Amino acid sequence: MSTTAEDDWAGRHAPSLADMETLARAAFEALPEEFRALCPGVIVHVEDFPDDETLTEMDCASEFDLLGLFRGIGLAQAGDIATGQMPNQIWLYRRPLLDYWAEHEETLGHLVTHVLVHEIGHHFGLSDGDMEAIEARADT
Repeated sequence: MSTTAEDDWAGRHAPSLADMETLARAAFEALPEEFRALCPGVIVHVEDFPDDETLTEMDCASEFDLLGLFRGIGLAQAGDIATGQMPNQIWLYRRPLLDYWAEHEETLGHLVTHVLVHEIGHHFGLSDGDMEAIEARADT
């Protein structure tokens, strides 16, 4: 039985931080414009794991507990930007995402999109139904 390049996992490596950043950028750009507009100028970071301060703040039992995190000002709190205010930011955590991906039946791209949508959506008070609809539109 011969294998094709798509089937040959023997020579593949786990996605690097740079690979995940590229995937996250593409996933964000594929989201509907009106959803991306909820978070103008958002900065997406990809790190291997959350830092110790974040793990403590989010009451995580393990560094694998958190797939992503949104930090910023929600629509309800939005107004004039205060001096020294940080921009809205999303962190995606590569190793927890890869661990989750290995245990579930979904593509890595879909998982990254799901985490992005939920990090932005929950912060802005969207329902799970709203976020599912947004994800479905991003998948098309």
